[in-house]
Amino acid sequence: MQQDIALSYTQIDHGDGPLKIAMRLRPGNTDKPALVWFSGYGSDMLGTKAEALDAYAAEENLAMIRFDYTGHGESEGAFADGTISRWLADSLAAIDHAAPERIIIIGSSMGGWLALRAVQELRKRPDGPKIEGLLLLAPAPDFTNELIEPGLKEAECKALADKGYFEEASIYGPEPTIYTANLLDDGRRNRVLDGIIETGCPVHIIQGRQDPDVPYTHALKLMAHLPADDVVLTLVQDGDHRLSRPADIERMLKAVGDLVSPARSG
Repeated sequence: MQQDIALSYTQIDHGDGPLKIAMRLRPGNTDKPALVWFSGYGSDMLGTKAEALDAYAAEENLAMIRFDYTGHGESEGAFADGTISRWLADSLAAIDHAAPERIIIIGSSMGGWLALRAVQELRKRPDGPKIEGLLLLAPAPDFTNELIEPGLKEAECKALADKGYFEEASIYGPEPTIYTANLLDDGRRNRVLDGIIETGCPVHIIQGRQDPDVPYTHALKLMAHLPADDVVLTLVQDGDHRLSRPADIERMLKAVGDLVSPARSG
């Protein structure tokens, strides 16, 4: 039976006071890499894919690190205060708190962007965890600059200038999606699609061709910036952005298994 993991916290201060980052840390075999889950924009660590990964980790005796960015899920803070830099700092704080020696990062949508940035930052550390694999699900690197800003309408530009944010209807729930001027500005400072991305580990990308939010051509563009790595791209012909159907979950877990035990895929 899958063991329930209690909620725990670590603290971070982004300069406007301490905030609690909520985490669920599953212990596991230290001879294998820990799984680290990076959620998407507005998502949390209790989503379908994260729960499926945690169940898989329990079955395989793998450690797993799940957390909510500030302003998300069970963490403190306001969503509207969030930026890529803040959520990257949250991610690194959670990893630092758990202190794994070896990791495989799984990032969904915006979590794919944050995963790439986290790898860049962790590789600068002589004592950082060894990154043994990267799984990116419908990754959205540089989405603020590449996917949001080019399509801004006059009314949205006016809202950004007048109010500091604009809203758009969401197909995933009744609440509108909010994008702030600070998020867009900060996104430019965190671009990864402006040069070679060196991860130093195998990378597996799973992308739906029917994704309404991140076109599959964006995944192809990302691959062009990963020329030095062992990169596999799986295009799911009828896949959407969530990639949460049973077949999608099975595909995700197979990719994780191949990263944990490369001999399986040989």
